[in-house]
Amino acid sequence: MVIEYEEIPEESSCSADGLPQDTARLRLDAARKDDLADILYLANNRKIAEALSNMPHPFLLEDAKAIVKRSQNPMAHQSVFAARMKNTGRFIGAVGFAPSIDEPGMVQLGYWLGEPFWGQGYATEAAQSAVDFAFMHCEHEEILATCRLTNPASKRVLEKTGFQQIGQALGHSSALKSHVAVERFILKKSTWKALRRWGARDDGKLVISQYAS
Repeated sequence: MVIEYEEIPEESSCSADGLPQDTARLRLDAARKDDLADILYLANNRKIAEALSNMPHPFLLEDAKAIVKRSQNPMAHQSVFAARMKNTGRFIGAVGFAPSIDEPGMVQLGYWLGEPFWGQGYATEAAQSAVDFAFMHCEHEEILATCRLTNPASKRVLEKTGFQQIGQALGHSSALKSHVAVERFILKKSTWKALRRWGARDDGKLVISQYAS
């Protein structure tokens, strides 16, 4: 689900590098002012808003500016990165992590892609790179994630990234102005390390990023 918009106190950045590694097809970096038109066009989509927790709809220019502002100031417990096509530089969505509302002291993975880029494996690439970054450079021991019960595509992204389901709950939806049923997931750093040693499974249910060292 989407990374929260609220500001949090200043703290040190994750690392001097400050950015996840590129994937096969994507570059994850800071959103820029010249991305505003693409962010606004892609994010102002009710299908996206209803799948996420804090994505407003309608999505306004001020919301796009908030993504750019937060993306340019990554912190250890709250970072958002632009996901862009490596060959063209075009912004296609966002990925990152933020403090968990339900589990104080823990962070939660969030991501979204514009609808034209659904179903092509980009979300999995972006999520894997963000998870690698969080564990390698930000000293997190566990990462949480949620997805709506009605969003099997997002569930597959989490499973391919190594997350394990830990139950169901009710989550807030800003777009629907109500609570919706969600599945809860967790990925422990120890599990992430083990999966990196084992490598990808042949059945396609688990894909471990090759970008972590």
